[in-house]
Amino acid sequence: MATQPEGVFESRMQQAIRYKAEGNQHYKEKRVREAISRYHWALMHLRGLDPSEPAPLQAFGGEKERLSPEQVELLHSVECDCYNNLAACLLRSERVNYERVRDYSQKVLSRQGDNSKALYRAGVALYHIGDYDQALDHLGRAAHACPNDANVKRLIQQTEQHLNVYHQREKAMYRGMFDK
Repeated sequence: MATQPEGVFESRMQQAIRYKAEGNQHYKEKRVREAISRYHWALMHLRGLDPSEPAPLQAFGGEKERLSPEQVELLHSVECDCYNNLAACLLRSERVNYERVRDYSQKVLSRQGDNSKALYRAGVALYHIGDYDQALDHLGRAAHACPNDANVKRLIQQTEQHLNVYHQREKAMYRGMFDK
């Protein structure tokens, strides 16, 4: 296998980093739609560079290029930043798609399992989806990483309250089944 030509990787990476920076600026200016667009553009520029994923033309005989360990690390870092930022943008959207927030956060956590922002965002998404056990797991890990974060603590309390109500209803339901 050949090594990725330095110019191809570098130019696509520089463009992706440029789009990510533009997305960050839009996010700071509360222009969420524009930020989402830029993060998607950044990810599109990175698509096909990752050696662990099949290349789009690989099925037609295209050979997958190798990257140096430093290039792979930079690639994964920029991808994780973009997915994490996309999750943050979606949480600020008028109509939040919590499934996508969860999915983007999970992409980050698959590479950076201790990323506190991704853990928190996944916890928020899972809470709103109604998966309180998983939400509590993610939020607990986020609290371990950031023990002084008031938002994490507050959401843990809300999640525990929902779990308590759920367990009380479950007990009442089963009690009624077996009392007859």
